[in-house]
Amino acid sequence: MIDVVAGVDSSTQSCTVELRTLSTGELVGTGRAAHPVTHPPVSEQHPDAWWRALRDALAESRRDNDVRIVGIGVGAQCHGLVAMDAAAEVIRPAKLWNDTTSGPQAAAALAKHPSDWWAEQIGIVPSAAITITKLAWLAEREPDALARVRHLAVPHDWLTFRLTGNHVTDRSDASGTGYFSADTMRWRTDILDEVVGERDWAPLLPEVLGPDAAAGTVTADAAAQLGLDRDVIVSAGGGDQHLAAAGIGLRTGDIAYSLGTSGVAIATTPDPVKDVTGAIDGVANVTGGYLPLVCTLNATKVTDTIARLLAVDHHELGRLALAAPLTADRPVLAAYLDGERSPRLPDANGMLAGITSGTTREQLALAAYEGVVLGLLRGERALATQGIAVTGRTIAVGGGARSDAYRQIIADLTGRPVHTVDAPEGTARGAAIQAAAVVRGESVAAVAEAWAPTVTSVTEPVADRSDIWNRYLRLADLQADGTSF
Repeated sequence: MIDVVAGVDSSTQSCTVELRTLSTGELVGTGRAAHPVTHPPVSEQHPDAWWRALRDALAESRRDNDVRIVGIGVGAQCHGLVAMDAAAEVIRPAKLWNDTTSGPQAAAALAKHPSDWWAEQIGIVPSAAITITKLAWLAEREPDALARVRHLAVPHDWLTFRLTGNHVTDRSDASGTGYFSADTMRWRTDILDEVVGERDWAPLLPEVLGPDAAAGTVTADAAAQLGLDRDVIVSAGGGDQHLAAAGIGLRTGDIAYSLGTSGVAIATTPDPVKDVTGAIDGVANVTGGYLPLVCTLNATKVTDTIARLLAVDHHELGRLALAAPLTADRPVLAAYLDGERSPRLPDANGMLAGITSGTTREQLALAAYEGVVLGLLRGERALATQGIAVTGRTIAVGGGARSDAYRQIIADLTGRPVHTVDAPEGTARGAAIQAAAVVRGESVAAVAEAWAPTVTSVTEPVADRSDIWNRYLRLADLQADGTSF
């Protein structure tokens, strides 16, 4: 029987579990189970669905494998609000990161303090995505529910709680709530008082663990439900993008383009980044440093939508896009289909410009891919304004990284080779790395370096697409004054 660790990725769409050997990190099993589908602007899921999906995905990963799980690490979608009562029962479905209904509360928070104040105090600027605005929404819309709250969590905290019975979190996910300062390692209850309302917040908040700490061992109930031994160690866990950075071996100087439901441009630095414009979230990473990132709400869902409208599968959509001629007047898409987080436009819509009676299916397909990538390129250029230079690799990760079209268009628009690595499930891999480090008594950084994945492909630039940049900016900024169409 082989000793393995389980890395969990509880994303918006599904739960994925990877089993990796404790000694070498070799992949020995994978399982996946779906989460309920959501449709922004209201995007909610009941946490019980996450637990059921974890149970099913874990069972699938162990099928036909003679293994003993000795450690578990949990990564999950960030920012979602999980509110529990005195009995630790969930009070209402969790409002997810891509629920944009707290846009007015985000605006009210910015009316209290300008963006540079927020950047200096906690590293991020309020948007509808982050937890504090969802708490403010709860205070205004469901005050009775807020009054019952005795424990606050984000998704990975809640899953870790279900596993261990301990109300804990880590600095990566805490730094995305809007009420935690990663550089001082302190909950900002004063900010909660201002934005949500005065209350004794400290007892409601989880303990923040260090990157190499254990959250505990599994409870008898969790062990029975999941078929685990009682001595299985659970690591601190973390946010999905944060653990993915460890999983793909992201190093200082690298940049990752993460292509999932959301899109993220990510770098890693030893020092905090405080962007007064609010474009960059200066959150913590899972190894003790920082993970400046720019997150867009709309990534592969955009190409999903255009594929549906054109009645083609993803392979054919990519073929159409790469067959489109690069004319200077080709259609351009501002891909804000479900509002946008970067820039902060929760009520925005997608906008397609430059179509004529001669517009082709190929051009529409290309507009979809370019629209997604241009939004992320805007994020990369925001990172550059903070002195974060891309001196290393450009890495494409997430489901979209399997697409030739996405990889080629990123390479062409950045003018750099795009790498993929042997980490198709970066978050689950990073969570397994963290679990292995805790079980072995080593640092997460050391195990991440030892288990760094190999390069699986390199896509070289083949065309100059820079002519579309200014057209994209003009179109994308049409809704910046708050006008919706």
